[in-house]
Amino acid sequence: MAEKNIITKTLYDLYIELGVSVEMLDPKAGIAIVNLNDVGFELPYKSPAFRPNYFSFLFVKKGLGQYTIDDNNFTVEPGSIYFTNPSNYRTFEWNAIEEIYLICFDESFLKENVHQDVFNEFSFLLTETVQPKILNIEFYSQIEQIYLQIQKEYLGNSRYKYRIIGSLFVVLLIKIKEYFWEDYNPIYEGNRSSQIVKDFKRALEQHYRDLGSGKTQIVFRVQDYANAQNLHPNYLSTVIKTKTGKPIATWIADKTISEAKSLLQNSTASIKEIAYLLGFSEAAHFSNYFKKHTNISPVLYRKETAN
Repeated sequence: MAEKNIITKTLYDLYIELGVSVEMLDPKAGIAIVNLNDVGFELPYKSPAFRPNYFSFLFVKKGLGQYTIDDNNFTVEPGSIYFTNPSNYRTFEWNAIEEIYLICFDESFLKENVHQDVFNEFSFLLTETVQPKILNIEFYSQIEQIYLQIQKEYLGNSRYKYRIIGSLFVVLLIKIKEYFWEDYNPIYEGNRSSQIVKDFKRALEQHYRDLGSGKTQIVFRVQDYANAQNLHPNYLSTVIKTKTGKPIATWIADKTISEAKSLLQNSTASIKEIAYLLGFSEAAHFSNYFKKHTNISPVLYRKETAN
């Protein structure tokens, strides 16, 4: 499929594509859950090709379809669970939909409501391409109870709903990890390009942990990430852009904003201290950077997300 046909999708774009009301979508929450049976697809349905900027779990109790990730085709059958993460282009097709739930979430949601070190605890979230997993009836029933409770909380009005959803999500991830990916290590998956992407993501994650903990004050550039893998920076940039659809600069910017949001919401550090932790020499520079990428100032973001 030609690159020019690929479009990037946000959660908002997904809701528009599915025909679901965006009124129920809180763009600041970073998570959404959809009962596909409520969408009203005209079957058979095939989506356009797109690259999402979110993770997703698909829980298929009753339904038939197919997913295409890059050049990999997977049949989705009843009693299965399917996971995807941001990066690869994809299409999905549905031939039958009876009971299918889709949960989409972004990194900010994971960091703010699940665990700040979520990718270390749940390394399978870094995998690029995962075949649908068929669940036995007993385990699917356990998972079903969790995602239905997540949907109930998502549709509710509790002031603590995202904290509750975050706690339920931890249970969901632990259950899935225990059942499928207890010994998963993303470094052993995929071809050379896939490994380069995963090594870059791991290095990015580790570096921002070091920045946040004060172990380093130096912000890595493309050259630093290339040096870590003994690659030419142009080659690394090409691999990352080709495999994920996003330039390295965008990955770094997204990670900076994600960490900034987490610190603003979950720490008592001042704006100046957060700016310093993330490698900014001036608080004003950090504030301008944050507002450029989020359309809101750090001060107002902290105020609006305060519990």
